[in-house]
Amino acid sequence: MSDREEFLTWLDDELVQAERAMMNGDDAPRRSIWSSGDPVSVFGAWRSAVGRAALVEAFDAVARNFSDCSAWEFDLIAYDVVGDMAYTVGYERITASIDSEPRTFTLRATQVYRREGGAWKVVHRHADGP
Repeated sequence: MSDREEFLTWLDDELVQAERAMMNGDDAPRRSIWSSGDPVSVFGAWRSAVGRAALVEAFDAVARNFSDCSAWEFDLIAYDVVGDMAYTVGYERITASIDSEPRTFTLRATQVYRREGGAWKVVHRHADGP
């Protein structure tokens, strides 16, 4: 399997599962797919953070607002893998409750990944409304 195929397989499996869990109020799977070392950063639609400690705090705070995820889809627009680095650009289409209110929304999301110990880890995320 090529690096690109391996990356897409990881994306379609682990990343999708982690994001769905996040939209159901469980940030543990998302934290596990993010790098445990710095530098890491997120410029999020709900909260931003720089550094692993701030990232964990932000994910926990955001997860507390979400529940009842019935849909999470990622429309991949562009991506590449170069050595141990990769990126994705796409649209996240989500149906979940925010503070117990059902909502359907779309986020533009750009993420950067780094291969660490043979596994892909997210190191940066930028997401906002289109």
